[in-house]
Amino acid sequence: MTQKKKVALVVGAQGVIGRNLVNHLTELGDWEIIGLSRRGGETRGQVRHVAVDLLDAGDSAAKLGGLADVTHIFYAAYQERPTWAELVPPNMAMLENVVDAVEPAAKGLEHISLMQGYKVYGAHLGPFKTPARESDPAHMPPEFNVDQQEFLERRQRGSSWTWSAIRPSVVCGFALGNPMNLAMVIAVYGAISKELGRPLRFPGKPGAYDKLLEMTDAGLLAKATVWAATDERCANQAFNINNGDLFRWNEMWPKIAKFFDLEVATPLPMSLDVVMADKEPLWNSMIEKYDLAPHAYKDVSSWGFGDFVFSWDYDMFADGSKARRFGFHEYVDTEKMFLDILADFRRDRIIP
Repeated sequence: MTQKKKVALVVGAQGVIGRNLVNHLTELGDWEIIGLSRRGGETRGQVRHVAVDLLDAGDSAAKLGGLADVTHIFYAAYQERPTWAELVPPNMAMLENVVDAVEPAAKGLEHISLMQGYKVYGAHLGPFKTPARESDPAHMPPEFNVDQQEFLERRQRGSSWTWSAIRPSVVCGFALGNPMNLAMVIAVYGAISKELGRPLRFPGKPGAYDKLLEMTDAGLLAKATVWAATDERCANQAFNINNGDLFRWNEMWPKIAKFFDLEVATPLPMSLDVVMADKEPLWNSMIEKYDLAPHAYKDVSSWGFGDFVFSWDYDMFADGSKARRFGFHEYVDTEKMFLDILADFRRDRIIP
């Protein structure tokens, strides 16, 4: 019996989520993969890349309108803006432009996977109900994550394809040039602390050091995303995806400090976006001193995102049991995840 052809369109293929998704699909071996991003990429094996401006409806139609073989859309694109309200128009436009261009051409389209997050629960606004569950009511708009799901729900009515909404916590993985990469924040902050002979101080709000948190490993997230997109039980469902364990920074921070052979000092609230703004010359000198890979400081800086995560002086976790009830049983040890990613950065000469 001939196996049905599976063609994945990964939207946002150069981000930490998209890259890990492309890698996972490649490892599975039975997918053809098309990666979309603004800057494109190098075509290798069953992976080809398309450079497209998804904010431009015309460019999207021209570049994507011929993708008739696509069976699954994995949407993980994101545009940053200064305010919550300003996030809505560009992030809605990109999703709409993708669906408007691909859906009419791809007659065999089976599924659209939407990457969301805990913003659906208002986690970015302040203390929220924990553990958050997929059935929790939406909060007061604006919120593009909710708008995107409602768009897919409307579009799917009467169609043969289905959708899923994937809701990870903070996603950690090996990636460069990503504005939301907590692992890179910790790696560069630790390396610079070591270079300056300073202890590793937790820089967040005073109440954030002892609150309960969880993370989502990018590799785990990729597996869960493909599972939800290909298991018919998951049709038209949302799933929280997290590592499966909880931690507090006051326990995790000393273990991270040990990786850098650093002492831990009393936490000191400070904006990394401010105190790390003048460290580019130091970073450049470290590249030369330690023969590091020549990555520009801007490509290893996610200080604003670090400030955001370290400001959570309230519990930040969601109930992941729905995914388990539907059949996904993978998990990741968060301490090991952090240490493995830091070791990968060191192995690849990104940090000393």
